[in-house]
Amino acid sequence: MMKMVMRCGAATLAIAVCTSSVAFAQDADETQVGAEGTSPRSGIAEIVVTATRRDSDLQTTPIAVSAIDQQLIQQASVDNIGGLAAFVPNFSAETITGFNAASFAMRGVGQNNIIVYFEPPVVVLVDDFVVPSVQTQLLDTFDVTQVEVLRGPQGTLFGKNSTGGAVTVRTKRPELDTIGLEGRFSYGSFGSAGVKAAANIPIGDIAALRLVGGYEKSDGYYKNGACYGPVTGFVANKFQGAEGCLNGEDIGGKDVWQARAKLLVEPSDTITALFQYEWLRDRSGSVPSINENELYTGTAPFLTDLLGLKTVNLSDDPLDNAGITQRNDAFMSEKQRINVDGLYANIDFNFDIGTLTSVTGWRKQQSRLPNSYPGVVAIADDGQPLSIFDASRDDNRKTFQQELRFASDLGGPFDFVAGGFYQKDDAEFCVSQILGFLDLTGGPLPFGNWNDTPYILCNAQKAKSKAIFAEGTFKFNDRLTLTGGVRQTWDDKTWRGRQQVFIPELEGGFDLGITIDEPLDASVYDYPAGVVRVDSESKELTYRVNLGFEATDDIYIYATHATGYKGGGFNDQIGGFAAFGADLDAFAEAARPTNPEKAKSYEVGIKSEFLDNRIRANLTGFYVEYSNLQKQLNVPIVVNGNPNQVTIFVNAASATVKGFEAELTAKPVEQLTLRGVLGYQDGKYDEYNAPGAGYDLATAPLDRAPKWQWTTDATYAAPLGNALKLVVNGNVAYQGRNLFTQSIDEPEGNTFLNARTLVNASITVSDADDRYYVRLVGQNLTDERYRTASQNVAGLWLNSQYGAPRYFGIELGVNFSDLVP
Repeated sequence: MMKMVMRCGAATLAIAVCTSSVAFAQDADETQVGAEGTSPRSGIAEIVVTATRRDSDLQTTPIAVSAIDQQLIQQASVDNIGGLAAFVPNFSAETITGFNAASFAMRGVGQNNIIVYFEPPVVVLVDDFVVPSVQTQLLDTFDVTQVEVLRGPQGTLFGKNSTGGAVTVRTKRPELDTIGLEGRFSYGSFGSAGVKAAANIPIGDIAALRLVGGYEKSDGYYKNGACYGPVTGFVANKFQGAEGCLNGEDIGGKDVWQARAKLLVEPSDTITALFQYEWLRDRSGSVPSINENELYTGTAPFLTDLLGLKTVNLSDDPLDNAGITQRNDAFMSEKQRINVDGLYANIDFNFDIGTLTSVTGWRKQQSRLPNSYPGVVAIADDGQPLSIFDASRDDNRKTFQQELRFASDLGGPFDFVAGGFYQKDDAEFCVSQILGFLDLTGGPLPFGNWNDTPYILCNAQKAKSKAIFAEGTFKFNDRLTLTGGVRQTWDDKTWRGRQQVFIPELEGGFDLGITIDEPLDASVYDYPAGVVRVDSESKELTYRVNLGFEATDDIYIYATHATGYKGGGFNDQIGGFAAFGADLDAFAEAARPTNPEKAKSYEVGIKSEFLDNRIRANLTGFYVEYSNLQKQLNVPIVVNGNPNQVTIFVNAASATVKGFEAELTAKPVEQLTLRGVLGYQDGKYDEYNAPGAGYDLATAPLDRAPKWQWTTDATYAAPLGNALKLVVNGNVAYQGRNLFTQSIDEPEGNTFLNARTLVNASITVSDADDRYYVRLVGQNLTDERYRTASQNVAGLWLNSQYGAPRYFGIELGVNFSDLVP
């Protein structure tokens, strides 16, 4: 069920656990099919995963993997895959400051920036296609049948290599010989509402079509209620207080249409082909920011402080104090625009000795992301907003992927998976920016006020990634297995960039006759003046060695040594007018690629089931060494006597992270299921060196690495007479305080996400066959305020985003998935 609520991924972490145990609470006499054939299995149901590129029982798969199946996803009422993070120890899902983009983190590494060319350390795959942009990785869960989260570096089998882990999403496949209809509607707080529907249509005897579509909306849970004042000169001392400055209207709402069409064709017993078309149109409001300069305890004042600007808020509630200019001119807009179109083909050829799989995909994404980053605005006499700093980050991206792999079935003690991978990813990026505050410090430009005159920075990247891989498993006997695998990767990238210029300067001189309709019309390919080109090549051999031992029928032990690799990349915005290579270290760094980031991991684990499969307990310990960690840093500088900053992207650090992960599911009686998740990680920098550092950066904690994370959950399910059943659930989810962005000049400038404990509950009444249901949902019942993103833009301001407040909603659903034509 897709709940139509505008809330950040972290805000929904705990509700994912609300009915988590329902997925495991199967009837005691349920029949399962295992390695030995069909046998009765009581208690908790078997979970089948594809973490080794072939079907295997979760409890005998020798890697750290958590699986969230279809039934759990449907019960959890989570609107995107980020909300499923509470099921997974040491997996954190937040958003990136200023964007509704995924900030996934795992085992000490994560993403906290929106750099277009940054390769995430936690990779996301949908039906084996690698989703390259974090802006669209918070995938809708309505059409998902299973999510698997693999923790630790993935250096052999999964698409693009990663240093932190992988999230693999499987969508629902069409079914032959069955007509199916599914519909869901939700309504709740913040004016949230949505409808989703799916239809399964058989086509003859060899094909079936599945059509999925939906719409979601909300008003948003922020208020536009923060402003600067008095602004002498610009506002002409006509400042009316907070209520007269901004209108306090709801902002940050959601407005999303999306659909998928899937065609399954099985012309013979040996060929299965799934073709898909993906379509998304997102017109949600710009993500609001809240100015939190008061969190800064350092000595150097922010630019806004030097200008004598004072923040005035509507109330003491941070959610009432967001600030967006909501301009619809100068390339700005009060709404974002994201368009996605994708075509995919997954084809299996089955032979007596194994299966050959082809994964082909093409995806186009267009993003237009306007925002007011300081989180405050001021209003002039004529009602025009002063843009302290407004910007629209726009990109066009096209990705093509082809993977071929063969999974053997030799019938003996040895089997293998081998193949090749190719991805071509082309991206063009332009950001238009308005620095209206400069009208307070100097005269207008020759062609207008700073507040009316955007300037443009553009760059582009063409990237190719190629790999060959092989992994083999040898069974010494029924209990002992040895697995070894390697992957050779080649990455080639070409980057072109031009520093920020005003539109009349696009051709290298000054021509007021140059006009563009949108920022990307100033592409580096269309206006080559001042453009530099940088080529980058890298290659890496990664590997994994694994030993698994089934000590008893109920206890499985494994040990793994693995390496991971994440390709280097380029910065997409430096934040200055100086040309590349200018006599400033930071500017010289701007056009240089980073080197690849690497991980070396050691892991031991035990997976167990007891008391006739009524208790499942899994425990993993890990130790990871990271080198060449890629860091985006805001470096304060002074330009013409005024404070400013430049953004650099460099290999700055190495780190060591160790910890453990525990997962427990128990079904003491038929009606009650209990579940617990616990993660602990202790990470420290071994070294951290960066240009412009004002203190020992290695003394700071690792960013996006909460030390403790835990979730407890209880679900009670019972019949209501002969025709209905009731499911009642409650849970508590905790995530520890963690660094989000690190200041380079003084530790007092670091920004943190505060620790939080979220309490959630749900009550579901359905018919005995689950064809109809109604669910009442309560989230964040203690109405906690907690940050989901926060950044200190060196020398300028500090802005944050917050999770959703208390939410109540109702969901209605129907499911006729087994109608026979």
